[in-house]
Amino acid sequence: MMARRMRGRGVAASWYGIARTATIDRAGAWAELDDGGTAKVVTGVTEIGEGILTLLAQVAAEELGVRPEDVTLGDNDTARSPEAAHAGATRQTYMIGNSVALACRDARAKLFAEIADHWDVAEDTLRAFNGELWAEGSNLKMTMEEAVAVCKRRGVVPVGSGSFTAHGTGLDPVDGSGSPWQAYVFGTQVAEVEVDTITGEVQVLGIWAAHDVGRAINPRGVEGQIEGGVVQGLGQALMEDYQLDKGHTTTHGFAKYILPTSLDIPEITSVIVEDRDPLSPLGAKGIGEPALVPTAPAIMNAIHDAIGVRITSLPATPEKVLAALKAKQQSEQQRQAAE
Repeated sequence: MMARRMRGRGVAASWYGIARTATIDRAGAWAELDDGGTAKVVTGVTEIGEGILTLLAQVAAEELGVRPEDVTLGDNDTARSPEAAHAGATRQTYMIGNSVALACRDARAKLFAEIADHWDVAEDTLRAFNGELWAEGSNLKMTMEEAVAVCKRRGVVPVGSGSFTAHGTGLDPVDGSGSPWQAYVFGTQVAEVEVDTITGEVQVLGIWAAHDVGRAINPRGVEGQIEGGVVQGLGQALMEDYQLDKGHTTTHGFAKYILPTSLDIPEITSVIVEDRDPLSPLGAKGIGEPALVPTAPAIMNAIHDAIGVRITSLPATPEKVLAALKAKQQSEQQRQAAE
């Protein structure tokens, strides 16, 4: 006799490719150090809620040696800014973040060349951070505002451009072999569930999610992406059921298309693994869609561990769970009768 409530744990692993190489992926950016020691970055990036603007400000601040609040992200109208391509495929940090980093390094190199000559020191001794610039091994120091003024008095505007392009390898037209992506991220999630064998209801008690993101430029943002992916995966696994009939939706509203609420979300433990990508100037890869991929399989494996049945279509509604349990009981009865 099976207990009313059964618990189980399941694990699932995933991989995800970033930056197309079969058809070349690319992005560009401009960067400038302005009067006042502030910075301006222009790229055709699209912010769709993933936090890319915050990340680009962090990247520019680190590369140029200014404060994040002193970075202005310019007009992203593609008629007036460098190409950044689409917002999707977990590519924004990898492609656009790297193009911004390269543009900032170009601008910084022009600044450093002038200041090194002005101070008569080697360029590789110069450092910049938090709005200040100095030469190591000396007492030479000035604000970024003063450094930009020196450059402009010498007839130089510290402006740079950068583009980042994935290495095009192509695929074999005959057998399809080759490397379709430049970078890969990997993830593993563990889910713990409790199944009510009377009602068929599945409650997720906890999710542990470990994901390789390359370098985590904004760790809290990465955690938010992982948690958001897990919540989406939970909805996919247990609730969300989009119905079509001959190409037309028969799910007419969210009253019938059930979404997870705060009451459905378990404790989520995010583990960030930083395996830096050698082909990325920043070392970062990304974490968008990859956070979603292992969640539903981990939950399905946890259900199997709890009650010994496989749910082979999503979502695992109470009706499906009860039907699977009934089929399992009938199979066991038939086997016992045969013995």
